[in-house]
Amino acid sequence: MNDMTEIKAAARKAAFARRKAAHEAAGPGEARRLSEVLAGHRGVPLSGYMAIRTEIDPMPAMEEAAAHGPVCVPVIMGRGLPLRFSRWRPGCALREGPFGAMIPAVDEFIEPELLIVPLVAFDRRGGRLGYGGGFYDRTLEMLRAKRPTLAIGFAYAAQEADALPLEPTDQPLDMIVTETEVIEVG
Repeated sequence: MNDMTEIKAAARKAAFARRKAAHEAAGPGEARRLSEVLAGHRGVPLSGYMAIRTEIDPMPAMEEAAAHGPVCVPVIMGRGLPLRFSRWRPGCALREGPFGAMIPAVDEFIEPELLIVPLVAFDRRGGRLGYGGGFYDRTLEMLRAKRPTLAIGFAYAAQEADALPLEPTDQPLDMIVTETEVIEVG
């Protein structure tokens, strides 16, 4: 392991503990601010995610958005590859994908222009610490090379860090939404 790998691993460990505590203390309505933000982007192809473990759940906002336009969820195609996105509809049949995240039983791939991005930690400059596979970094780089693509980090406020160990390949978030506030980056 190199120094950056070790530094990121330590930052993840601390962030996972903060996220777990926030998740255990959470009540209903965490996605309210996310719904408010998405209301300004009605009809834009949107990627959400199916929450796993202690991730904050965007499902209420995704369900609302699906009434106005296409919503999809990420599908891991393989190690080192960008994500693809399968169309999701409320109540659609699901199957288990890699890492335990549920994905549509039948893939109908679309390309989102707005991504709700899960994370382990964030900072107010748009830095994001993910799980370490680089899936969102590769995917955002690819999508942003084609067209403007908005990346919204969705997290508990407790997942904020003062500064994160970032590398040149780490793609920035354009905005962070927590259960308590909307943080505009830039």
